[in-house]
Amino acid sequence: MKKSLLLLILLIISALIFSGCQKKEDVIKIGVAGPMTGDQAKMGTDFKNGVTLAVEEWNAKGGVLGKKIAIMIEDDQHDPKQAVSLANKLVNAGAVGIIGHFNSSCSIPASDVYNRAGIPMLSPGSTNPQLTEKRYKGVFRVCGRDDQQGKVGAEFVIGKLKLKKIAIIHDKTTYGQGLADEFKKFITGKVEVVYYSGIIQGDKDFKTVLTAMKEKKPELIYFGGIYPEAGLIVRQAKELGITVPLMSGDGTIDPKFIEIAGAKAEEGTYLTFSPDARNIPTAKMFIDAYEKKFGEIGPYSVYAYDAANVMF
Repeated sequence: MKKSLLLLILLIISALIFSGCQKKEDVIKIGVAGPMTGDQAKMGTDFKNGVTLAVEEWNAKGGVLGKKIAIMIEDDQHDPKQAVSLANKLVNAGAVGIIGHFNSSCSIPASDVYNRAGIPMLSPGSTNPQLTEKRYKGVFRVCGRDDQQGKVGAEFVIGKLKLKKIAIIHDKTTYGQGLADEFKKFITGKVEVVYYSGIIQGDKDFKTVLTAMKEKKPELIYFGGIYPEAGLIVRQAKELGITVPLMSGDGTIDPKFIEIAGAKAEEGTYLTFSPDARNIPTAKMFIDAYEKKFGEIGPYSVYAYDAANVMF
């Protein structure tokens, strides 16, 4: 009797374990990686929300190949070392695809991990050309490149603004310096670069750099970097009596930039970015669904949403 009872208990435990394994196998795991905390958390939130909406829509239709999709959200803190660490974590956790990262300095080293594991990666926001020039078969982006927006910015300064002297400041990151150098490449020989310098991402006081730049009397500041530093540069430049316009790239185009820079910061600011999704009729259904669930869309919400749909 005791032996029979023991055997029955073992069979029940085995069945429960097997059932649990089956349920795990019925879920497709997708990793979402980006800066979820810190001064760039807004970008990570846009990523997370865009992917979440896409996943919910797919799961409502039955998932993919009869399996529901589960997302694993990881915070790389826009730190390259952290990005590599969590890339390995996602691989070991069974992720079969990655939506991320945001910063090129994170995406590029993390792509090595995903490539070795044979896992596809789609970045909604990494624009440095190096990411895809490695020719990894499973690494893609759904956004433009810095050699494109650097050229567009340069052409605007030369042809539209017709300026003679400019200053270039970058944040010394793969994205920021890469973008600044692409802009500089296309501007060289046509407009004089009277000042070129780097700042440290995360710093809060840029008045020393701006004071040195002011002496060169540029007609425009080109900044390669992200909105937290861009906003501070605009605000501190005004405090120093510097009234020339600022031009930057897609890392600056976020409402947080204006919040940091102060009132009327958008006046005299030029940014290179793709068309606003709110002005595209075919994006209306996405925008309505997103804003109903999360509130106002961010610049990279639609990129993350599209990346997820491409993945699925």
